Amino acid sequence: MGDSVSASNLGQVAHDLSLWSLFLQADWVVKAVMIGLLLASVWVWAIVFEKITTIRRVNRAADAFEDRFWSGGSLDTLQQQEGERPTHPIAAVFGAAMREWQRSAARPEGETGHLAGVQQRAERAMNVAIQREMDRMERWMVFLASVGSVAPFIGLFGTVWGIMNSFSAIAGMQNTNLAVVAPGIAEALFATAIGLVAAIPAVLAYNKITTDLARFASRLEGFAAEFGAILSRQAEERG
Repeated sequence: MGDSVSASNLGQVAHDLSLWSLFLQADWVVKAVMIGLLLASVWVWAIVFEKITTIRRVNRAADAFEDRFWSGGSLDTLQQQEGERPTHPIAAVFGAAMREWQRSAARPEGETGHLAGVQQRAERAMNVAIQREMDRMERWMVFLASVGSVAPFIGLFGTVWGIMNSFSAIAGMQNTNLAVVAPGIAEALFATAIGLVAAIPAVLAYNKITTDLARFASRLEGFAAEFGAILSRQAEERG
């Protein structure tokens, strides 16, 4: 008879410790924490997928553009094909400089001293374009950093709240049996586990994507410096 009761209690504890059962039995505050963390985790993975896809796409587009740029073709033709309606960041940087160059060269005084400052104006235009494109690519990165730093504490809040409720229930029932204690403690710890599940990928992805974005920003700055030197030489030849 004692063995039968013990087996029944163990079965009840095992049932209570299933993930779905822990969620259903949790207090509404703990449920809200769990749901919020799960939604944050899903959004983190969506951002990670979008960023990785975007970085690969813009690097491929930059490779193709630089091949055309250094192939010796006409810059005016490249401007018409890529710079006027840019579809990727490096084309936007090129287009910004070319528009400034074409406006400066079209002025009557450009043949004398006006072209002397075209390099500075083109560099400013490229710097603005780089900042604008990088701001666009870095969108939602703050969310990744926030989830990575805050999610464990939100999960810990759910854990503390759940443990407080569990202790209150234990005190009211005046029963410290494992079948009474274990489910409440487990559901409280489950909130922290979900917080870590959301935070760890967010931190790893943030570090990786930040490094990739910094590397791409350096690539844009390098292209801008090289193109600025080309425009400077052309301005000197016309001057």
